[in-house]
Amino acid sequence: MERTWRARWAGILTIIAGCFGIGFGATAATFLELISEFAEMPGLGAMIGAPLIVVGIIALIGGIYTLRRKAWGFALTGAILACFCFPPLGVLAIIFVVMGRREFA
Repeated sequence: MERTWRARWAGILTIIAGCFGIGFGATAATFLELISEFAEMPGLGAMIGAPLIVVGIIALIGGIYTLRRKAWGFALTGAILACFCFPPLGVLAIIFVVMGRREFA
């Protein structure tokens, strides 16, 4: 089976977008938690930041599966969730995962 650049770049883009999602989720959780103490709305940071962190972690794992070229469905799921973390990279990752489908075991 020929290994092309498509799956490699899809994995790299998905991992980068997942890292952005984790970082943005952690920053949002911290910042909003500080603000919510003054606005008397406790837990606002956790409600917004935690889902972003979870989405980023799943996208990161999907990027790893993409680089290893295993579990095409999970690789596609990671690329789709990468769109929620960083849309330009996520869209490219989806395109490259779909184009490189034949490379997956």
